Amino acid sequence: MNVSVLAGADQQLSDLLRACGAHIASIRIADLKALAEPAVRQPDVIVVDARDLITMPAELAVIKRQHPATGILVVLPRLEGALVLEAMRSGASECVAEPITREELSSALARIAAQRPSPRGDVVAVIGAKGGVGATTVAVNVATTLAKLHSAGTLLMDLHLTYGDAAIFLGAEPRFSTLDALENMHRMDGSFLRTLVTQTTSGVSLLASSDHAVSAPVDATRVRSLIDLAAREYRFLVLDVPRADPAALDALESVSSVVVVANQDVATIRSAARITAALEQRYGKERINVVLSRYDARAEIGQADVERVIGRPVTCLFPNNYPTALASLNEGRPLVLANHTKLASAFAAFASDLAGVPAARPERAKSTGFLSLIGGRR
Repeated sequence: MNVSVLAGADQQLSDLLRACGAHIASIRIADLKALAEPAVRQPDVIVVDARDLITMPAELAVIKRQHPATGILVVLPRLEGALVLEAMRSGASECVAEPITREELSSALARIAAQRPSPRGDVVAVIGAKGGVGATTVAVNVATTLAKLHSAGTLLMDLHLTYGDAAIFLGAEPRFSTLDALENMHRMDGSFLRTLVTQTTSGVSLLASSDHAVSAPVDATRVRSLIDLAAREYRFLVLDVPRADPAALDALESVSSVVVVANQDVATIRSAARITAALEQRYGKERINVVLSRYDARAEIGQADVERVIGRPVTCLFPNNYPTALASLNEGRPLVLANHTKLASAFAAFASDLAGVPAARPERAKSTGFLSLIGGRR
């Protein structure tokens, strides 16, 4: 285990934790505020020596709320009801008290390890900056590439609850939908989820959009629970996310990467800048990627112009090949299954990067100076 120790003057605590096989990093109370940030990588366990503290650090409760998988072990001067209650209210997973022994610490760490959620797959959310920018094309081809890279299973979940197009892109005729899953969360588990999923000829498992209108709004809690369950069942989960659905946008805490898809036009780039800023503020800059679909190197708005407006680098360029993409849609066969075009190669390379397989990036395009028409400055 990786254990961060907020210790007092007693060095014995850290020594005992090392004797339990833990990798130790010492922290101060001021460091807890940084650990409470949403995008900060967490230790497996935070050990707090509260024997010399007057009150429990308020940041512990924030850490537990932002990162529920992080274990918190509190060392108390005695196992007194009021002290234990205060520690539990602060987010403690376990409490131990003097005299502290290696066996007691080892047992507490083992109980925390047993409470940790089962391993999760990587989750990729794809969001179009505007309608019609090609977000579903990106989602389908990324999911298909990931399914080819790993045999452990890839699920594409269409979060357009009604009239989404992912099934058409995959040539599938699903019996059940994401809406069916959300309406049955009270009895949802891994086995039931797999009965709702459609297996496609591309190798991707699909939880499709419904052909029926939604009778009532779906809250973010149910969407979040469905995403968390699917991430435990599949090695990769790709989400086709509607930009105008608050429930879907509010349920992306556990997403590994968020991909914002834009085109080279003023309205879309402005929309991409707004969406990206909102997502960065909520989920952290590290998880956000901006890509350009239907990219044309000869367009008046260049890659550098787009980057200045949105305030971050463009992660990937998908070259414009609309006739081929349209033919792929009409055939219900993702482009990456016939990898003989630059567009298919770009999809495959981007998905490989998301999966942790290094891939060469396209050459950067030069600025055209068109930024003055978009952002008002050069």
